[in-house]
Amino acid sequence: MRVYKLLKGTIFLLLLVLVACNSTTEAQQEPRTVNREGKAYLVQDSVLITTRDGAKISAIIVRSKAETKPQPTILFHTIYTRKDDINRAYEAADKGYVGVVSYTRGKHLSPNTITPYVHEGNDVYDVIDWIAKQEWSNAKVGMYGGSYAGFVQWASMKEKVHPALKTIVPSVAAAPGIAEPMENGVYFNFHYPWWHYVTNNKTLDTTSYYNGKRWNELYLNWYKKGVAYKRLDSLDGLPNPGFNEKLKHPTFDNYWKGMTLYNKTDFAKIDIPILSTTGYYDGGQFGTMHYLKSHYQYHTNAEQYLLIGPYSHFGAQEHPEKHILGYDIDPVAQIDIKAIIFQWFDYIFKGANKPALLKDKINYQVMGTNTWKHASSLDKMATDTLKVYLSQQRSGVAFKSTYDTGNLGVNEHFSLAHTADASSYIEQTIDMSDRSQFSWNLSGNRNLVSNTLTVGQGFSFATEPFEEDTELTGAISGVLNLSINKKDFDCNVLLYEQTADDQFFSLTLPFTTRASMSKDIENRNLLAPNEKTAIPISNFRMTSKMLKKGSRIVVLVNGIKHPFSQINYGTGKDVSDETIKDAKEPLTIKWYNDSYINIPIHKH
Repeated sequence: MRVYKLLKGTIFLLLLVLVACNSTTEAQQEPRTVNREGKAYLVQDSVLITTRDGAKISAIIVRSKAETKPQPTILFHTIYTRKDDINRAYEAADKGYVGVVSYTRGKHLSPNTITPYVHEGNDVYDVIDWIAKQEWSNAKVGMYGGSYAGFVQWASMKEKVHPALKTIVPSVAAAPGIAEPMENGVYFNFHYPWWHYVTNNKTLDTTSYYNGKRWNELYLNWYKKGVAYKRLDSLDGLPNPGFNEKLKHPTFDNYWKGMTLYNKTDFAKIDIPILSTTGYYDGGQFGTMHYLKSHYQYHTNAEQYLLIGPYSHFGAQEHPEKHILGYDIDPVAQIDIKAIIFQWFDYIFKGANKPALLKDKINYQVMGTNTWKHASSLDKMATDTLKVYLSQQRSGVAFKSTYDTGNLGVNEHFSLAHTADASSYIEQTIDMSDRSQFSWNLSGNRNLVSNTLTVGQGFSFATEPFEEDTELTGAISGVLNLSINKKDFDCNVLLYEQTADDQFFSLTLPFTTRASMSKDIENRNLLAPNEKTAIPISNFRMTSKMLKKGSRIVVLVNGIKHPFSQINYGTGKDVSDETIKDAKEPLTIKWYNDSYINIPIHKH
């Protein structure tokens, strides 16, 4: 009995030691002093924060040793684990904040399975809650970051807004199920290698991700063989469960709704000030505008500011490129977005002035004018609308055209007319079984300015030349009235300025949609073959440019068949299941001449 009691006591003491050790490992790592560039910091780089469901979130904390009072915290939560992430925390500390960098569960020192998207809402909320309880915190937290790091800021408010969260600055924010990995129902291939990039190890698998040859060969192999989209990983020879899991949810269902803000319940409660940044050439503008418009719609007094200019996905996050895809942006657009972000934090936390560039809710740079403009709402950006119809009449304007085969030829625009003809149409035929050519437009063209226009198998439509300089500002909208001989198809619309000297300037990224999901991303509504139907253009990316006298606006329309996104064969089955055997008769599209485009114009 004495031996039993002694053994029992020993086990109890061991358990106490284990508990104490675990407590020390989790979030109780003692800060060490680091001297850097003449300044002393308190650094904790191996912190583990426990979430409500027992997962561990890895975090880095940097404080100025000279600060003795509790401070506000700047949090950067990301899935992209890099060695220099600690510099973000140092930067925040240098600017009078506690700097915290935390990672998606499973990343960095977290022992859990790497799980993108799914848990971020609760996990980030729990990280904020943990920060607010620390002795160095004054229970005021701000967040910033772009793309995935933009998404997590919104996701943290899915359940409710934490009382300590005082502001967010989401840049080029991802919106799962709405803006990625699909857009209006169409999945894009570039998401495929992303899953290997972020889940193959605790940091980032740069070796595979930057192997462009591997991915291009995979896409071309898939395209030529015509196998099902969900078999991409079989062709690759390496399982990609994360990518395949997303393919199981082709509509905006409960899977996506659980991780993304999307309705009145989600947005009406968000009453903190927000600064969003994006660009005219940012794929993530789609997500940014979803959050912005929804916040404005569901919260009548939403305090959200938008900063937008001629920026790419990466440029709109911190430091815009001076030269983007062959275009030299105006000097006034060459701003330091990162500096503006911290000016915003000083405005929120320290009573400083609001960043000077934010003169109103919507702040946008008009390309070609070297000026910024400001509006109280998206609707107030334009003062007029130019409504034009897709006409079957030729414009009489010849231009150099690059075909999908790479050959150069001469083409002629159809007209963008001021009157509609509901009975006439232009017919397009795309043979989905013919893999000798693509039906594409912008794919592969990496310049915003070009002497030629890539039309592919589609059609281009042009306005008459403008008689004076005209400012196009906002997002085009409209309706494509069409009929097809199948149950579904995917298409895109592109927008250009054709200058008086026949240069083509890409005004923003393409609009892409699946016909069956163009009106409702929650439910797929198949088309009745050979019956005229309306496909709305309702979420085109916005842009702003001064069109010079003599310029025309050019609109391209086309069905989609190329190696860089899903191929919709039109059977009505799940597109990820379709194969080249489903192609059968060629797709016939009748683009009716009562299809129209609304072009937002600002008159001075």
